[in-house]
This record gives sequence, C-alpha cells and structure tokens, in this order.
Amino acid sequence: RLDSIPSGLHSHFLELHMNRKILLTTFLVIIAAAGIALWYFLKDPALPDGLYSTNGRLEAEQVQVATKTAGRVAEVLVEEGQLVHEGDVLVRMDSQQLLAREREAQAQIKAAELAFEEADAGIEQRQALLTLATRELERTKSMIAKKVASQESLDQAQTQYDSAKAALRLSKATAERAKASIDATEASLAELMTLLEDTEIRAPRDGRVQYLLAQAGEVLSAGGRVVTILDISDVYMTVFLPAEVAGKLTLNDEAKLILDPLADYVVPARVSFVAADAQFTPKSVETAEQRNNLMFRVKLSIEPALLKRYEDMVKTGVRGVGYVRTFPAIPWTEALSKPLPAPATISE
Repeated sequence: RLDSIPSGLHSHFLELHMNRKILLTTFLVIIAAAGIALWYFLKDPALPDGLYSTNGRLEAEQVQVATKTAGRVAEVLVEEGQLVHEGDVLVRMDSQQLLAREREAQAQIKAAELAFEEADAGIEQRQALLTLATRELERTKSMIAKKVASQESLDQAQTQYDSAKAALRLSKATAERAKASIDATEASLAELMTLLEDTEIRAPRDGRVQYLLAQAGEVLSAGGRVVTILDISDVYMTVFLPAEVAGKLTLNDEAKLILDPLADYVVPARVSFVAADAQFTPKSVETAEQRNNLMFRVKLSIEPALLKRYEDMVKTGVRGVGYVRTFPAIPWTEALSKPLPAPATISE
C-alpha cells in the first residue's frame, strides 16, 4: 500500500508513474504520426514503379443562381437533385408590375407614332404653303421690276414667304421631337422586356440542383440567391501527392479514377491542376528530405464529353482512388487499362 511507504519513496514512485504515462503518450503520438506518414508517402506496393495512387473524392464547381432585381418568387420549378440543362427555367419571379409597365410603354409608343404622323402631315402642308409663298414672292418681284406693283405688295409677299418657311421649320422640329419620343419609349420598352426575361431565372449551364434557397412567396432583394447548381461538366477528384511525384506531373497527363461505389470500373481522367504551393507544409524548409515530404494538391479532371455521356450517373462527394504516373511511357496495369462500358451496362 502506498500509505505505508515512506514519503520519499512515495514521491519517487509517483514520479516514475508520471514518466511512464508521458512515455506511453509520446510513443502513441509517434506511432500515429508514422501511420499518417506511411499513408501519405508510400505508394501502393502492388503498383509498378512510376505509378502512384492516393485517396480523394469527386468534386464539382458550384454555381450560385441569383435574381437580377428585387421581387417576389412566384414559382419554383425544380427540385433538389434534379438534373437541369442550360436554358431550363428554374424559378419564375412575379411579373405583374412589369407587365403593366409594358402595356403603358406600348400605349406611349402608339401616342408618339400618332404625333409623328400629325407632324409629318403638317410638314407636307407647310411645304405646299411655302411653295405658294415662294412663287408669289417671285411674281411680285417681277412686277416690281416692271413697275406694275407697289412696294407694299412686295412686303406682303416677303412676309408670307418668311412665315411659311418658319412654319415648315417648326413642323419638321415637331416631327423630330415625335420621332425622338418614339425612340425613347421603344428603348424603355426594350429595357422592360429584358427585365421580364429576367423574371424567368434559367440555368446558366448543365448541372444538378444541389440546394433550393428560396420558396414561392418569398420576397428577395436584388442578387438574392435562389438555387445552387453543381456544374457536372467540370467534375474532378482532388488528391494530395508528395513533392517527388507532383513535381514530375504535367498538365493534361493521363490519370485513372476508381470510385468506391463502382469499384469494378476505371474512369479515365487527366491532370488539370498542380498547386504551386505545398499544403500543410512548415514555414521554413531547408533540407532535401523535408522538401520531399511536402504535399501538393492535384486535380484529376474527367473530360466534359465523358461527363455528358454519363450525366445521369454523375454525383459529387463520391470517394475513391486516383492513379497517376510520373512518365507517359510507363504502361498502366491491366486492371487500370479496362475501358469504361456503356452507361446502360453500368446502371444494370
């Protein structure tokens, strides 16, 4: 019993007990770190030299679809998980106010067109009066030259000519004003039509609806998000590779993916991105050994044409294994060379 041991020995036993706990904890930490290091840095022993594998999961770019102007959601036409194509209507916003403004603009255009017709008719009338005044002025001048007309007659003819000329200029200005009014109202109508088109919020690209962020009846401000779409034309697996492997990869290098739910099939891919900076790296790296332990983020992308062919089956978040090779001349293993069968075969 500890209470029967002298106090000096008692303290010594407690110190030994604490040291054992510290040593055990340190040993477990070292074992865990070693396991993590092996998981990251040792390639699959079943693969030949030059081929490397690492775990990852499928990801895709997210597209936030939002309203252009403020308004009330009238109708939501899609559901979460639904596959949509570019141009499909996702949400309809309330458009009653815009439709009323459209009718008003069309009425204003009609009134401006009538005003232009009146001004155009006025131009013809004023042109006829100017022609008559011009002839009368010329006749009066001829009579003055022959001394058979008075100066008063010439003054009257000149006044009539000047008045007809001014009236014609006024009619032309009125017609131009009516034409400008038509153009301005048509421009306003075109803007309204654009706003009306924007009340139908469409899918900007092919994708799968991930989240519905608004429901019918909600009032949203300009830029309010309504739907989140996963762009299934840009699907990739993010993996992490040590510097000695990532440094030998180039863009568009061939890669292979094997997904956990479809472990019997090999999905062709390509290296689309290699990070310029290492992840979870120390701030200062000085030795070659430390540099080899740095991990770089790499994206293995599936070709858009292949994604289009299998679009009904494309999902994100699926985990699997990505395979890369450090030199293009290195052959893939027989298991990684199997072609991907038709979608109907896989679904069966």
